[in-house]
Amino acid sequence: MGRKAESTHYRARMMLAQEAARIIVEHGIDDYRAAKIKAAERLGFANRGSLPDNGEIEQALSAHWQLFYADSHSGLLQKLRSAALSAMDLLSVFEPRLVGPVLNGTAGTHSAVNLHVFSDSVEQVADRLRRNQISSKLYERRLNSRRGRTETYAGYRFMHQDASIEATVFPFDGLRQAPISSIDGKPMRRADARTVRAILAE
Repeated sequence: MGRKAESTHYRARMMLAQEAARIIVEHGIDDYRAAKIKAAERLGFANRGSLPDNGEIEQALSAHWQLFYADSHSGLLQKLRSAALSAMDLLSVFEPRLVGPVLNGTAGTHSAVNLHVFSDSVEQVADRLRRNQISSKLYERRLNSRRGRTETYAGYRFMHQDASIEATVFPFDGLRQAPISSIDGKPMRRADARTVRAILAE
């Protein structure tokens, strides 16, 4: 590929990433692939080889929030991170870790607070929520492991401080090995309560 062709290819990917970011923010879509395909359709790109990767989408999303919604987005992140910290205190016995858009700073108004909690008994987490009079719904989530395969984990979705919390339950030994991120193919970044407090204090 010549230099001019490379430049054209790069510009196409950036245009698609920016449009996908706009779609994610304005329509509350959290599926990066769906947003990329919709962006390609809107911009008339038939060549799927030009689709940006998830890391490029995440960068464009972060830039979009900063460029168009800096003040309101900062307030939203504070609200969601405060709700996350409160939920983490509630579930402290399960060594909770904050992950995903709320931690990474790309969360929107429709984003849930994603927590990883650790217990060899899923029912113990449900019991903790019940004892605190919190109604929850069971869900299952498929995540990529370091062993190169997809594994299914149970979790509980509940409302806390006007935020939707999703607490995915891992066995205790899962604390040492985070699942693989679909954004960059690396182990997911996890933050304990102490780290979240520090972020809120900044």
